[in-house]
Amino acid sequence: MATSRQVLSLYKQLLEKAYKFDNYNFREYAKRKIHDSFKEHKGLSGQEQINSLYNSGIDSLAQLQRQTSISQMYTFEKLVVEPLDKHHH
Repeated sequence: MATSRQVLSLYKQLLEKAYKFDNYNFREYAKRKIHDSFKEHKGLSGQEQINSLYNSGIDSLAQLQRQTSISQMYTFEKLVVEPLDKHHH
């Protein structure tokens, strides 16, 4: 049974992974999709639905982990809209 604390933790973990995309477009898309999905379902009260979405979110977290790892293997040139990070390692 997914608790509100677990759901919040999942939300934070998903966003943390999304921030690891090197590519600006992928990063912004993932962040927006995560935010919108959680916002859309925030009023759910049925535990069965919450558990189903939570399990789906856990699968998404594993998928994001794989995708961000792959994205970090390739370098992309910075886009004009991206701030230049002078302290990037």
